[in-house]
Amino acid sequence: MKHPVDVHVGKRIRHRRWMVGMTQQQLADCVGIKFQQIQKYETGMNRVSASRLWDISTALGVAISFFFEGLNEEPETPRRMEGDMLADKEALELVRSYYAIPEAQRRRLFDLARVLSAAA
Repeated sequence: MKHPVDVHVGKRIRHRRWMVGMTQQQLADCVGIKFQQIQKYETGMNRVSASRLWDISTALGVAISFFFEGLNEEPETPRRMEGDMLADKEALELVRSYYAIPEAQRRRLFDLARVLSAAA
């Protein structure tokens, strides 16, 4: 039986991989495993070891904590899941464009978006 944490981490791996435009094969090559193993991680069928998660986080350019974000949220909270948003091509393109911006400017853009969404 899949553990909810393994499923969550797998979804975060898949979403980050999509955000950076990487295939399962490319990620597998970066971490030295077969793409089938990436498939199993992304579905939560196989648990990701700490050292493998370290390698994946390095390959995807995020901190390990990225894979655990959102875990403490109440499941009853009505919100659109990140996976649903990234299924939209426009949203995916926006996210990819966002991560192409240098970090200092990206932070300012993020702050602006936060202010605008609070005012809406």
